[in-house]
Amino acid sequence: MESAMLPFAWLLVVVGFGADDPSHFLTLANFSTIFGSQAVLFVLTMALLVPLTNGDIDLSVGSLSGLVSMLVVVLNVEHHIAIVWCCLIGLAAGLAAGVLNGVACIRFKADPFIITLGTGTVFAGLTELLSNEQTITGVSSGLTKVIFTDEFLGIPLEFYFGLAIMLVVWYVLTFTPFGQRALFVGQSRDVARLSGFRVDRIRLQGFVVAGFVSAIAGIFFVGTTGSASPGTGSQLLLPAYAAAFLGLTTIQPGRFNAIGSGIAVYFLATGVAGLELLGAQNYVQDLFYGAILVIAVIISRLLAMRRFGRGTA
Repeated sequence: MESAMLPFAWLLVVVGFGADDPSHFLTLANFSTIFGSQAVLFVLTMALLVPLTNGDIDLSVGSLSGLVSMLVVVLNVEHHIAIVWCCLIGLAAGLAAGVLNGVACIRFKADPFIITLGTGTVFAGLTELLSNEQTITGVSSGLTKVIFTDEFLGIPLEFYFGLAIMLVVWYVLTFTPFGQRALFVGQSRDVARLSGFRVDRIRLQGFVVAGFVSAIAGIFFVGTTGSASPGTGSQLLLPAYAAAFLGLTTIQPGRFNAIGSGIAVYFLATGVAGLELLGAQNYVQDLFYGAILVIAVIISRLLAMRRFGRGTA
């Protein structure tokens, strides 16, 4: 029953808002907007899951996605580099940032919360430096066509790309030795180390994966908007963590999992869309995401206490 609570809650939200305003909420255009507009957040949430499974917090993913989006746009618009090469450079930058985070945390045994908070601030500063604190537009139409303009069943292709990434993350974390080792490390690093696991290497891999997937989210943002602006990625950090921790309560309760987090992203998006149709102000979105994050953490804590006992949760 626990594993189905969030999908059931999502259904109740759809029914509730649909009953209140069916002519606007229960339309293909509305659901196309909900599914298509959240692809960047969807992918960014996937970026969090491997380090979270390892027991690490990465607060730099939002700023990193913003830096990659700005890097791609600047290279394409101002330096006239082909968009394919711009995207590859952006992905390489994401990998490099992941290595930087991992080495800083592991080599110096530093708290990932503090390190990634610092590197995230650096990434945000570099984004402003690259853009001269301006929004840059005019990116190649080829990227926007593949990511956002082209549709299938009335939904932009980026939604389906996001689903593919979700399935890859779900398979890797659930069915591969990589995922099992990450789970073991996240549960107890000391036990994992005594069992012969290369804990530092596994944690480094988590940061690298987070950096790479964050870069994909940045490229998706460029393809969706055709532009890049300072600060955009940072605004997605709280919603991404809200979705990741809410996903901890469903499908595989007590375990960070891609499918649960994916459902959580669209549960939150549906709630925000319904509130906006009711005339809620912009600040309500921040209140909603913040409250959901607090509630999700409390629920996941209660589940852990019930499963493993108050002393070991």
